[in-house]
Amino acid sequence: MVEADITKFFDTIDHDGMVRMLAERIDDGALLRLIRKWLKAGVLDTDGQGLHPVTGTPQGGTVSPVLAKVFLHYVRDLWFEKVGKQHCRGEACLIRYADDFVCAFEEQADAERFYKVRGQRLEKCRLELSAAKTRLMPFSRYRQAGKTSFEFLGFEFRWGKDRKGKDHLKRRTARKKLRSALQRFTAWCKENRHLRLSELFKRRNAKLRGYYNYYGVHGNAASLKEFFNSAMRILLKWLNRRSQRHSYTWQGYKAVLERFKVARPRIVGRPKTRQATLKTSADLRKRVFLKSPVRENRTPGSVRGPSGNWRSYRDGPRHKTKARTK
Repeated sequence: MVEADITKFFDTIDHDGMVRMLAERIDDGALLRLIRKWLKAGVLDTDGQGLHPVTGTPQGGTVSPVLAKVFLHYVRDLWFEKVGKQHCRGEACLIRYADDFVCAFEEQADAERFYKVRGQRLEKCRLELSAAKTRLMPFSRYRQAGKTSFEFLGFEFRWGKDRKGKDHLKRRTARKKLRSALQRFTAWCKENRHLRLSELFKRRNAKLRGYYNYYGVHGNAASLKEFFNSAMRILLKWLNRRSQRHSYTWQGYKAVLERFKVARPRIVGRPKTRQATLKTSADLRKRVFLKSPVRENRTPGSVRGPSGNWRSYRDGPRHKTKARTK
């Protein structure tokens, strides 16, 4: 496994290279000129002076993640598929989000070869890998020697055992991200402890739901519960500092949480079991072979009904009815 990160990626993107890559799929010259204007847009510094960067994308701009994704698609993704995999003996895959990416290799020799030449491709595009965040490490269920876990997108991935004792890839919230989230929650409670309880808990529940929506993955229930318990203790601490006397005991605080319906930890998007997957597939096959509800519920005199003037298009060739004679 090779874990890597690009140093100051959004500040070092080459403008000319970006426009050339966009021109591969965009023929509209007006749109390309507009994108070039976005890249050349100035930035107002804290001292009131405008900065006009030569490289990089606009900081905080909504178009920056899109342009960065297109740039790395040609610089890293296509190169890995067309060049990197051709020199590998075993299987290899690349998982990337923005400027963070990890590469998994079946053979150790392939990983070592990629680790040695990892920066040559980026140097051609005027990018540089972060030496502190780039490393080569073993990550296999069969080899447990050394550190066999890595962090990616705020999660820590490691091998463990499931309830049946089989090897299982586990995910939990990275310890650094967990401490950072609790520090931000503490600062928020300190600044907003003066609000009315109804408004305070309304905003707090929104923050908790956002945290659960991202970190509420299968196997991370323990980290969610740890964050929730720590956050509730922090909130109690700052609610008791609203005045010189303590406002709530622990029992009274639990009653307040029940009254305002605090958002509890939950797993979002729990994966389906094998039985549920098979049941869903069977239901889909059953729907395909069922007759159309229109044909089942047709009324007499309908155009394609058997009692109408014409037979259904599936009932065989149509025939004309005999004209009535007066």
